[in-house]
Amino acid sequence: MKVLLVKPHTDLKVAKRLQEGFLHLEPLELEITAAGIDLKHETRILDLSVEKKPSEIFFKTIKEFRPDLIGFSSYSTGIHIVKDLAIKTKEILPQSHIIIGGVHATLRPYDFNCDYFSAIVRGEGANAIAEIIQKLEQKTKIGNNTNILAPTDPDFETNARTNPPPYVKASAIPLPRRDLVDRSKYFCIWTHSDTGKLDNMFPQVASLRTSLGCPFSCSFCVIHHVMNKVYLQRTPEDVVDEIENIKEDYIYFVDDEMFINVKRVTKIAQLLKIRNIKKKYISWARSDTIAKHPEVFKLWKEVGLDVVYVGLESMDQQRLKDYNKKTDFETNMKAIKILKFYGIMLHAAFIVHPNFDKQDFKRLEKNVIDLSPAEITFTVLSPSPGTKLFEDHKHEFICNPFKYYDCMHTIIPTTMKLKRFYQHFGRLYAIALRHNPLRMNRIKIKPKDFFRALFFGTRYVFSLYGIYKDYPEAMYQQKKEKLLEVSKKTGFSSYDN
Repeated sequence: MKVLLVKPHTDLKVAKRLQEGFLHLEPLELEITAAGIDLKHETRILDLSVEKKPSEIFFKTIKEFRPDLIGFSSYSTGIHIVKDLAIKTKEILPQSHIIIGGVHATLRPYDFNCDYFSAIVRGEGANAIAEIIQKLEQKTKIGNNTNILAPTDPDFETNARTNPPPYVKASAIPLPRRDLVDRSKYFCIWTHSDTGKLDNMFPQVASLRTSLGCPFSCSFCVIHHVMNKVYLQRTPEDVVDEIENIKEDYIYFVDDEMFINVKRVTKIAQLLKIRNIKKKYISWARSDTIAKHPEVFKLWKEVGLDVVYVGLESMDQQRLKDYNKKTDFETNMKAIKILKFYGIMLHAAFIVHPNFDKQDFKRLEKNVIDLSPAEITFTVLSPSPGTKLFEDHKHEFICNPFKYYDCMHTIIPTTMKLKRFYQHFGRLYAIALRHNPLRMNRIKIKPKDFFRALFFGTRYVFSLYGIYKDYPEAMYQQKKEKLLEVSKKTGFSSYDN
């Protein structure tokens, strides 16, 4: 059997600019899924996110490869693209089987209740795809009513809305098939240096997952809904074995929260030391974990931890409470000081609420300056599909809540005018880039890296300023306001004809 696993591209300019200039990680979810397929089957991974002409490449591939099974993975922002590709694929390969998995499929499988999908996979894909292939070979019913749902099943809607998917043990999930992608295409901007010099600001990076899920339940986060509150953890030995066999020297841990089990991560660091594995790492961590266990981050610094992403979310106590973050301002500040003391670069992530006014933006601008030098990024609070917050706000959506759910586009109304809101939002990034670690710490970099960073940084900021243009209604309103302004100045109504 021929199997093609596909990661869709994005048609949102902001996401494209981010992938071009700062961060583009390998399709780890598809590499793990591919590992569940028996080697007797010919398997390929097609990552459309790295292609300049994704649709053209996709149709060329399916016409030449002619896969029997096509598996898509998609976030909410890509479901309209996946559906379009699936419909056209059926026209070209009517006998093929098309399946869909990923975060959105896990949370809202009923959004894929279409006759061109043979199955919707919820949860881990590696174990599910092995079962699907076996059933296709045996020509038996594909769905199992738990993690594999078939739209043809009469109980599809009931199972999709009421039965959460089960999760296998972490030890049952295979290691990713990294050999199925061109690894030279994946990178992450690296702005930290202990020597004051960077030989490569855009190193080739490998993604690695040591755990799945998070035991916390922040109001804005979708993870505890996706995992149904399950928290899976790989053993330290298993993690270090994988790290040792990865050819890249830079690793991005994609765990939702890696450092929560301090005993486990301490063991991982100790094994890295014992085996004398010398690599560089980026990971996420909670501020309260850092504040309570500084010794863990001291140890990790010794084995190569360069950057820690911390969801500070806000420096305002009331907003932290509203987000159910379970941390406070003092904890955030203590964590920041600990990372700085041990020479670990802070990557601070803040949430911009749609109800922000001018003073809220000004306070956040001050936070950026006070925290520098640090990597600082911002997202817009958006209700996640499949959560209670999403249901509570569904009557307020100002755009397609799936297509624009990238945590940069607001999907609910802003207190400020939309154009003004994104002017302030873009300004936040402009200030953050001016106070970046490379500049503030006077890190020496190669001229080509400097100009690359300057070029893509400028493009990215301008794309943020212009996000409001992605909203058809906002563009209509802007045009209407301009016409009214002209009519006031000239005394001639543009609507008179």
